[in-house]
Amino acid sequence: MHVLLQGIVGSTAYGLAHAGSDLDRLGLFAAPTGDLHGLHRPAESHVTTAPDRTLHEAAKWCRLALGGNPTASELVWLPEELYEVRTALGEELIGLRRSFLSEGAVRRSYLGYAGQQFRKLANRDRTDTAGLARAAKHARHLVRLVEQGLALHETGEVVIRLADPERVRELGERFAAEPEQAADLLAEAERRFDRPGSLPAEPDEAPVEAWLRRVRAAHYAPAGVPTRTG
Repeated sequence: MHVLLQGIVGSTAYGLAHAGSDLDRLGLFAAPTGDLHGLHRPAESHVTTAPDRTLHEAAKWCRLALGGNPTASELVWLPEELYEVRTALGEELIGLRRSFLSEGAVRRSYLGYAGQQFRKLANRDRTDTAGLARAAKHARHLVRLVEQGLALHETGEVVIRLADPERVRELGERFAAEPEQAADLLAEAERRFDRPGSLPAEPDEAPVEAWLRRVRAAHYAPAGVPTRTG
């Protein structure tokens, strides 16, 4: 398994981390090309909890990013200092990050995930005061997804580090206590997504396909001959 790109994501990247926050890592790797031709294909994802790290195989990561998946996509938009592994092929992928974007996928993904968080808030047992902290976390995710999705729709840029983390925390506490207040935020987001934005109607798959084929060529070798990393 050759890791091509890896960085620190989650609350640390967003600027929402506190003293007890976990350090989350996300990356992508290239499976040996020869292994893709066998009877049993290699695992497409590896998830560990010590440390907290998720690695997706290159093709799977590309499919996720082309579908607008917010968690996967942020890997190629991180602030420079948060990258821990950045190979030549990983650098190329960062350069292709706009090729993955499309208007419909961004809207479906960001508003879809935000809607999931809203439903968790709306359906929670409000008599369970012990669950309030978890609800506030769901609410912070909701606010972040809405703000990042709108920025992406309107500017064509994924903004990882939130401009005002304290405001997001405050909204998280408020929406956790009164979930119905978040409905207005979602409704306004829908209206703004209805306006013309900066994203193309479809992603540009050709350079993504070309990059993935370079990955496969770089990690193919006859049995017993190591492949190069990069």
